[in-house]
Amino acid sequence: MVSDDLLIEEGHRRPRKAPTAFRTISEVSEDLQIPQHVLRFWETKFTQLKPLKRGGGRRYYRPEDIALLKRVSDLLYTQGYTIKGVQRLLKDGGAEEEVAAHGELPLGDPPPAEEPDQRALQEVLEELDAIGAALHQLASRG
Repeated sequence: MVSDDLLIEEGHRRPRKAPTAFRTISEVSEDLQIPQHVLRFWETKFTQLKPLKRGGGRRYYRPEDIALLKRVSDLLYTQGYTIKGVQRLLKDGGAEEEVAAHGELPLGDPPPAEEPDQRALQEVLEELDAIGAALHQLASRG
């Protein structure tokens, strides 16, 4: 039987931490499914990310850092913002105070979705049909 104070993921046991506990880069990387090198890169691009650094350069992320990382990840990977777009949101939106107060960033307007060019799509389909017909003709010869 496993006690409630252990977290088991993929066969690894580690103590369950309090929500207010600091986390190492490996814990954050695993929890958010973001590679460690990406987290370190984001620190250079988003000055609001300021994990504590201890001896040997070990990083310790505070809960507000983790909330900011979740938000940056969502904006970049889910909503399609660029790094510059997220930087602008963080700069213009007073995001540090928002993260500290609510644990998340304000959304802002997502980038406009582009409508596919119907004529261009039709041309591509016609070209693919022609290629398919040519391949079919070649296959029937041999």
